[in-house]
Amino acid sequence: MGESKLIKQYIKNYLTGDQVTLRKITKADYKFYSNIEDVMESRLLMNDGIPFPPTDADHEKFLGEISSEKEDYMFAIELKDEKVFIGTIAVYLVNWNNSTCHVGISVGPDYQEKGYGTDAMKVLLDFIFGYMNVNKVKLQVFSYNKRAVSSYEKCGFHLEGTLREELFRFGKYHDIFVMGLLRKDWEMNLIK
Repeated sequence: MGESKLIKQYIKNYLTGDQVTLRKITKADYKFYSNIEDVMESRLLMNDGIPFPPTDADHEKFLGEISSEKEDYMFAIELKDEKVFIGTIAVYLVNWNNSTCHVGISVGPDYQEKGYGTDAMKVLLDFIFGYMNVNKVKLQVFSYNKRAVSSYEKCGFHLEGTLREELFRFGKYHDIFVMGLLRKDWEMNLIK
């Protein structure tokens, strides 16, 4: 394949899945981001801190500090056809020495259980393994977040360990699952 054709194919498919596209976050997204992050159900599923609602200034400060120079890569998740912002997905804690990174995702409640999160994660994994040259992707998920666990398994992640009674929520302690995906396992899934 010629270089020009390869580049055109790359651009056409870059950060694009079956249902979603990953793109940079803009200031126009800040309000939508805040609306999603302020949903208490979402906070209880993804944030292990005290579930206190952050302020708009907290959100703006967080988004304003994201930079590829810090080796944190956060993308807006946008519905491919409708061009609607539905959440965020990120790569962080990149360890170039050991060739590992962590990932996280947040999808608005109105867009959950529709396959968008799974599609977005598959796109992000393609970015990580295809463009960052990382060997292992890791994540942590609360044991009671069954939908997320199922989505991660569809993407090829395997349970690697359990942090027993690591999280205090709803008046009791819960486990946190540690999941991982190796490049070789991801490549095997591409062949299938």
